[in-house]
Amino acid sequence: MQSELLRGVELFNAGEYFEAHEAWERIWTAERGRRRVFLQALIHCAVALHHHGRGNALGARRQLRKAVAKLEPFPAGWEQIDAGALLAWQREALDAIARERPLPPCTIRVLTPS
Repeated sequence: MQSELLRGVELFNAGEYFEAHEAWERIWTAERGRRRVFLQALIHCAVALHHHGRGNALGARRQLRKAVAKLEPFPAGWEQIDAGALLAWQREALDAIARERPLPPCTIRVLTPS
């Protein structure tokens, strides 16, 4: 796994969503194809949480919808990220925002290679 991808995961899991977005964006700009879309899904998720933390529920909802749409086609262990669990969380978070409830906690789990 690329170090910048892992650094983004560490920042995200520490609640540093804007910084995670920045780390992932540094590698996203050079990518093409499916990996670019996957990174974009992570970026959207981080931006959503950044918006939510600033009280912008509409921005959070929009970013989460983009993240879900981009993440859905990926298998659960893409790039050693538990994308399935992240996708499930994103759907729960969208529901929580719609019901004006607190977001469930979220961490991105890194899978060990088999």
